[in-house]
Amino acid sequence: MIVKTLLSETELLDRCRQNDPRAQRQLYERYAGKMLAVCRRYVRDADDAEDVLAQGFVKVFRYLHQYEGRGPLAGWIRRVMVHESLKFLRKRNPLTTSLEDDFVSRVATTAPTAETDLAAADLWSLLEELPAGYRAVFNLYAVEGFSHPQIAEALGISEGTSKSQLFKARQMLQRQISSLQSVAAVA
Repeated sequence: MIVKTLLSETELLDRCRQNDPRAQRQLYERYAGKMLAVCRRYVRDADDAEDVLAQGFVKVFRYLHQYEGRGPLAGWIRRVMVHESLKFLRKRNPLTTSLEDDFVSRVATTAPTAETDLAAADLWSLLEELPAGYRAVFNLYAVEGFSHPQIAEALGISEGTSKSQLFKARQMLQRQISSLQSVAAVA
């Protein structure tokens, strides 16, 4: 019988820095679920998000010696995952993606129920429908708390583009939410 001992964060960090595979696995298992959710906010395809997560953890283990203990470890790992997600998006398609012609005409077909109004799952599906650039800027600004200068630097775009894409993302989300509420009112 194998007994799995959960290490404290300090012990876990020390052993991971010594390249202990069991400690690395434990660190991965401790944070992978939450970090996959972070990657999925930026990367639409689930398989791609898992690839980003894996690459992110490779970097976490490679650069763990740079973590100085300022702030929570989860926050440091989260920043690595956000940067890996953005790197993936930059490689895959430019983040200056403009409004897709047919996007405005597309509206989610499921309406929120009267009891739940707009549930988190509904909002998640609306965010997933945003073009990559809009979604990245929206997540960085609204979820991660980045400023427009920080977003511009992270994405390699101008501050004006960051502001414009946030504005357009909000407009799209507002139209989608209005459409969902109209459908719910009719139902």
